[in-house]
Amino acid sequence: MTCVPSPCTGVCRLDPGSGLCLGCKRTMEEIADWPMLPVKGKRAIIARLAGRAISPIRH
Repeated sequence: MTCVPSPCTGVCRLDPGSGLCLGCKRTMEEIADWPMLPVKGKRAIIARLAGRAISPIRH
C-alpha cells in the first residue's frame, strides 16, 4: 500500500462562498473522510484540487 500525504497546509479556514478550505481546497466532507479513504480515493481528491478556485476574499 502506498501512503498518500494529506494536502493539508495548516490553513484550516473555510471559504464561505465556495465551502472549500482556504488552505487545501478540500470540502469539509473530503477533509472528514480523508483518514478512511483508500489510496485510490485520496488520489482522486488530489487530482481534483488543481482545478478548484477559491473566490477572492472581499472586505
